[in-house]
Amino acid sequence: MSDNQPVTLVILGASGDLTHRLLLPGLGTLLRTRPDLDVKLVGAAFEALDEAEWRKRVSEALADGGCRVERAERMASETRYAQLDVTDPAAMAAFLAEVDEAGRPIVLYFALPPAISQKACGVLAGLDLPEGLRLAIEKPFGSSLASAQEFNKLLASVVPEDQIFRVDHYLGKATVLNLLGIRFGNRIFEPVWNANNIERVEIIADEQLALEGRAGYYDGAGALKDMIQSHLLLVMAIFAMEEPANIDAVELRDLMVHSLRATKVWSGEGEVPSRRARYTAGSIDGREVPDYTAEEGVDASRNTETLAQVTVEICSARWAGVPFRLRSGKALGDGFRGIVVKFKPVAHLPGGFHNGAEPNLMVIGFAPETIGLSVTTNAEGDRWDLEQTTLGTELSESPIRPYGEILDGILSGDPLLSVRGDIAEECWRILTPVLDSWASGEVPLDEYTAGSYGPTAWN
Repeated sequence: MSDNQPVTLVILGASGDLTHRLLLPGLGTLLRTRPDLDVKLVGAAFEALDEAEWRKRVSEALADGGCRVERAERMASETRYAQLDVTDPAAMAAFLAEVDEAGRPIVLYFALPPAISQKACGVLAGLDLPEGLRLAIEKPFGSSLASAQEFNKLLASVVPEDQIFRVDHYLGKATVLNLLGIRFGNRIFEPVWNANNIERVEIIADEQLALEGRAGYYDGAGALKDMIQSHLLLVMAIFAMEEPANIDAVELRDLMVHSLRATKVWSGEGEVPSRRARYTAGSIDGREVPDYTAEEGVDASRNTETLAQVTVEICSARWAGVPFRLRSGKALGDGFRGIVVKFKPVAHLPGGFHNGAEPNLMVIGFAPETIGLSVTTNAEGDRWDLEQTTLGTELSESPIRPYGEILDGILSGDPLLSVRGDIAEECWRILTPVLDSWASGEVPLDEYTAGSYGPTAWN
């Protein structure tokens, strides 16, 4: 499919925060680098919104992403907004007929709560749809393995799988995509990317931000479903997969699901399979943070965790015995986000050195985008002492924001950076034992002070 094919991008839920804060600025970064992109924008939502106000929002958000002023203003002048109930079959049928133009495929981007998106897809299943219609669905893709399977069946009844784009913006992050270049473009890394040389891997997405008014969504999801079930398992799959012959939608996603199918919750010794905790009142950078249960909209009886940690193993020859620890939480001290790879100690160190050699560490940071590698060298003073030296650099920042990268694939019809249905189901399968053990109360809900690094016992 041509990258320059005209396309109509319809954002359902266009009046919401996701559209204004992420989608439109992301599109702005894409238009800045792809000025030839022929995209027509249509917004729709249940809320009434004055057309002039919608155009103002579009112009400002595109400009925020760096889109040239004249392009942003032209797109804003050509866009339109419709008040729409996406759960009303007659209204949806009439709306699609209005936006359908010959030779211009339509992308329906569901910037809606998951439950509403599923209802809307149920409506689409009963309609006569425009040819080539593409669906872009925001995560989470279901709330359990059973619901994910049910949702996939519903989507398959609407359009073919290659027209379904399940959106996880972590797959558009430059640092995540850099994993492919770092590993396969360097002879020094690929030969040691295995259980013979790597002792453990940690994938961390901690945030200094607390709830910040998101109780409506977050209190019903928690850290495990919000971050680990989707973002971090996908990053792990890319980190651990076998070498692809080509970077294309079939090869990359086949190898990702291959890694996920071999993954299960840690069952060996030396690691706690899962942990959960919730923050109490504290302070971060001088800002007072209330107890999570005191946040507006929080139902304390749900026992929602704000910090989750799961250790998994990949049962393959490459990774047997290597613990992969996935951790994410809110209101945490340094807000570190990235991958930490701890290599095994050297097999033998010659006698005569005054001290031992620390294991090598590789740290790949997501924000800021960095890479660091610690190596053992002779100390500056006594040459028979050993010390750690860190080699590091900042990775070049992509001119396109993650949502711009994702939209690029959707608008051009390339599902490379979208989550395939079987991948979504595998992510839920892996965490089902964790969800079951938490629901039964087998895993205690620990506490940590906002601004700390988590429960002391964890460290």
